[in-house]
Amino acid sequence: AKCQCKVVPMERTNCGYPGISAAECKKIGCCFNASVPSVPWCYSPKPKKVKKVCPSNPYTRINCGHPGIKPRECTKKGCCFRAHPAGVPWCFYHRVVEE
Repeated sequence: AKCQCKVVPMERTNCGYPGISAAECKKIGCCFNASVPSVPWCYSPKPKKVKKVCPSNPYTRINCGHPGIKPRECTKKGCCFRAHPAGVPWCFYHRVVEE
């Protein structure tokens, strides 16, 4: 993503080799910007920002517990707990989404 390539020139971490082309740099998953001399032009992007969310669709839940698990037991495992609707896991894993 473009926002991942907004790295202050002095904080760039080299990701390529001398003379690498913009196309080759991008092909290996790096950012390319040749507008500032004396800093890496092919550099590592910022890590993606992600967050954990409890899925809103109860039918996509992936079971994280066992029948009769208590809410506290479930959240101690780092999972989501919602005691509804019937017929789906009440203790279930988070989903990771990009911010």
